[in-house]
Amino acid sequence: MEYVYPAVFHANDDNSYTVTFPDLPGCISEGKTLANALYMAQSALSEWIGYLKDRKQELPASSHIDTVGVEEGEFSSLIRADVKDGRAIKRTVSLPKWMDDKVAERGLSLSRVLQDALIQRLQM
Repeated sequence: MEYVYPAVFHANDDNSYTVTFPDLPGCISEGKTLANALYMAQSALSEWIGYLKDRKQELPASSHIDTVGVEEGEFSSLIRADVKDGRAIKRTVSLPKWMDDKVAERGLSLSRVLQDALIQRLQM
């Protein structure tokens, strides 16, 4: 599921950035460059939302970007997070016996092999 929240980027004296999310108190990140700060902000937002969802806490509403106050040396930007449901589910799959035997011989996890193959096939 996709989420979008405004973030405030504060330019530090060493040209790095500190990133905060006004709607998510405590969700803070940093980046050595602007590009790194954007990446880190997206990562922090994804992790924060995942944390709240795992604990079945309600997500705060996202403020409109125009209502986010910034001070000198700061700017605001929208950050998008794509949070995937990582819960394991059970599926019944069919495969030839010889494949199952080879998986067992090599000590592989059939679930891990299937996940890796699907990630590659889905190009994730």
